[in-house]
Amino acid sequence: MAALDLALFHVPIQRKERTFRSKEELTLDYTDTELRARYRFGREGILFLSDLVRDKLTRQTNRNHALSVEQQIMVTLRFLASGSFLQVIGDTLGLDKSTVSRVVDSVLDALCEKRNQFIQWPTNLNQTKAEFYEFAGFPNILGAIDGTHIRIKRPHHDEPSFINRKGYPSLNVQAVCDAKGRFTNINANWPGCCHDSHVFRTSQVCAHMERNGNWENGILLGDSGYPCRSFFMTPFLNPNEQHHRRYNRCHAVTRSIIEITFGRWKRRFHILHIAYIIRMDPKKVTKIVMVCGILHNICIQLNEPDVAAEELVNEDVENGNNYNGQQDGRGIRTHIAETYFNRH
Repeated sequence: MAALDLALFHVPIQRKERTFRSKEELTLDYTDTELRARYRFGREGILFLSDLVRDKLTRQTNRNHALSVEQQIMVTLRFLASGSFLQVIGDTLGLDKSTVSRVVDSVLDALCEKRNQFIQWPTNLNQTKAEFYEFAGFPNILGAIDGTHIRIKRPHHDEPSFINRKGYPSLNVQAVCDAKGRFTNINANWPGCCHDSHVFRTSQVCAHMERNGNWENGILLGDSGYPCRSFFMTPFLNPNEQHHRRYNRCHAVTRSIIEITFGRWKRRFHILHIAYIIRMDPKKVTKIVMVCGILHNICIQLNEPDVAAEELVNEDVENGNNYNGQQDGRGIRTHIAETYFNRH
């Protein structure tokens, strides 16, 4: 009788009805304009990226609802382009958050392996110098360099190291670009407290330039937050001579390409913009930054149009403190100003 009473009060477990995601959002059956609004790439670009990593992302499964390589690329691009939470991306595309997380991780890993294929130091030095010279007549430039801060959540470990001089946690990302706005080097391994000059001094770019860089072989342009070296020209802080002022104007116009490039980069991939916080571990943020750099260069290679400047305002511009340490390139800088900018 007791067993019968228990049976009367037993309520069967209600199993959640299985629902299948709609793949309508993850289709290439949009116009290129519609695709770019969602994913920053048109159909050709999405297929290019899919073929690039197809061997890494093809699922070894017979499940009817496994995501194709193209769909995995589109999920990741939506995440990078929108800056939204993984949960929001999943809700938008009809996917579980865990699925989105796994897909994004897999695509980031696959694209990072292609880093050296798309982010390369200039090999045709004469062409690179000529393209920079067209800006404002500054000779022998191999690259423009600067740092930019990518905002992150407060990390669980060593939090003070990530707090930058503006008071929020970030990564200090150093990048070098060519005259076309292509990244030729990206270093996203340093926390926000590090000064631009320190990031450069410990970088592979600095080591390379110390071995190979000089006025004849080519130099870098950077702002006054960096030291003036024989291979690295900075502006005159207090120009008293006319040719020093001409040098500074030419320097500013030529170096502006890296600031323009940062703006294009962050408008294309909203996740990098100062208005957003990447709520992930710093190591994963480093990977995100690198992949966005790879994708930026691929966009230029495929002639993908830039994102309209009106989409994001208040672009983050980092103007670091002036460098006050030892500088061994001032004599060369004076020589350049007197030789190339001293009009009689």
